[in-house]
Amino acid sequence: MHKLSTLDTLFLRLERPHAPFHVGALSLLRPPADAPEDFGARLAARLNNARRPGSPFNRRVVRRRGLDCWETVGDFDLGRHFVHIALKSPAASRNLPQLVSRLHGVPLDHAHPLWCTYLIDGLEDGRIATYSKIHHAVVDGIAGLRLMLKSMSPDEGTSRAMPAPWQPPSRAVAAADVSNAGSAAARIGTSIAMAARAAASTRVVAGQLQQTLRDYRSGHPQMVTSFQAPRCLFNQPIGAARQFALRSICAARIRRVAERLGGGANDVVLALCAGALRGYLLARQALPDRPLIAAVPVSTRADDGDTGNQVAAVLVDLATHRSDPVARFQAIKACMDYQKARVRQMTATELLAYSAATLAPGLLTLLPGARRTVANVVISHVPGPRQPMYWQGCLLEGLYPASLLLDGFALNITLVSRHDAVDFGVLACSRGVPQLPRLLGRLEHAMRELERGTR
Repeated sequence: MHKLSTLDTLFLRLERPHAPFHVGALSLLRPPADAPEDFGARLAARLNNARRPGSPFNRRVVRRRGLDCWETVGDFDLGRHFVHIALKSPAASRNLPQLVSRLHGVPLDHAHPLWCTYLIDGLEDGRIATYSKIHHAVVDGIAGLRLMLKSMSPDEGTSRAMPAPWQPPSRAVAAADVSNAGSAAARIGTSIAMAARAAASTRVVAGQLQQTLRDYRSGHPQMVTSFQAPRCLFNQPIGAARQFALRSICAARIRRVAERLGGGANDVVLALCAGALRGYLLARQALPDRPLIAAVPVSTRADDGDTGNQVAAVLVDLATHRSDPVARFQAIKACMDYQKARVRQMTATELLAYSAATLAPGLLTLLPGARRTVANVVISHVPGPRQPMYWQGCLLEGLYPASLLLDGFALNITLVSRHDAVDFGVLACSRGVPQLPRLLGRLEHAMRELERGTR
C-alpha cells in the first residue's frame, strides 16, 4: 500500500457524477488473414482466462488516516473489468462512436480497480475493436499509452502469445545500495541535498515568473495569460451525456506541410485544430472576435514510467481571428516556440510549479457566474508507436484517445501520432457541442487549406 501523489489525489477529488475523471482509447484492429469467423469470440474466451492482473490493474483506492492510498486487491473479479460485445448487424457497427460515447460516460466504481476493457467484434469491415478506460489518477496520457503498448508487438507472431493488457510485464527494480543508507550521516547528507535542490528550484521558478511578468508588461506578442481567453460555445457547464468522434489524417501529409512551413508536426496539428474550430464556430455564427486559447498539456515525465501523472500545461494562442491559414500557422508556431523556449529552461519539478503559479489566477474563472475562462479548449498530443504494431495477431489500424471534460470545458481534442497516421479522438458534451462530427469533418478542410497555402 502506498499514498497517491498530490496530483493523482487531485484528479481523484475533481471527479463528479456528471464529470467522470477517466481517460480511454478506442483501438481498431485488423484480424490476421487466417482468422476464423468466430475469431472475436475465441479471443474473448482466451482473455477471460487471464484472471490475475498485474500492477496497476490490481489496485483500488482506499482511505487510510485521511489519505488516499493504493491497495492491492485480493478478491479480483475479471467480470467487472472485461466485457465482450458482439455487434449483431452492420448498422450497429457503423455506430461504433456512439457505443464508445455511452461507455465513456459511465463512471468507474471506486470500490474496485479503476479500469475497464471492452472487446468489440462484428464490425462490418471485418475488423475488431477494443475500448479501454482507466482513471486519470492511475495514469496520464503518456503512461497510459505505454501500458497499452506493453501488450503489443511489432511482430505479428510474437503478439499472438502476449499476455492480456491487464497483465503487463513486471518492471525491473534495481537493487538499492543500502550499505550506508541507515547511517545518520547518510540521512543528514540526503536531507541537505534535497533542501539544496528545493532552494535552487525555488529560485529558478521565481526567476521564470519574473520574466513572465516582464513579458506581460512589455506586451510580448507571444505571451498568453490565463485571463485573455474569450468565452465561447465550449465554455459552459456540462451534462453527463457524451459525444465521441474520430478521424485520422495521413502523417506524411502533416510532415510535408511542416517541412514546407519550417515548423514541426505539432505546430501543424495545432493549426489543423484551430482551422477546424474556426470553421465550426463560423458556421454557427459563434466565433469570438479575439483568438481562442488552448490549454496544451506538456509531459514532465523524464523516466520510462507507466503509472501516475507527470504533466503540466501551457497556454497557446490559436489565432482563430486570422482567416489566412498560413498566417494562422505562423502565429501558432511563434507562440509554441516561445513556450518551448521557456519550458526547456526548467526541470520537470520546476515546470510543474511554474505552470501551477501561472494558471492559478485564471482558475478563478471556473467559479460559477465567471464571465471569463482560462482557456477555450484542451488539445493534447500523445506520441504513439513509430512502427506497425500488432495485438493478439491483429494489426493496429487506428488508436483514438477519449479524454475527459470539466465544467466550463465542454470540448477536448486528444490525438495520437503513429508511424503512418495521426488519430484524432474528440470528446464533447452532447448538450453543449451540437453536431460534433461536423467539427471533425473540418479537420480535413483545414488540412487542404494548409496544403494549398504551401504549394
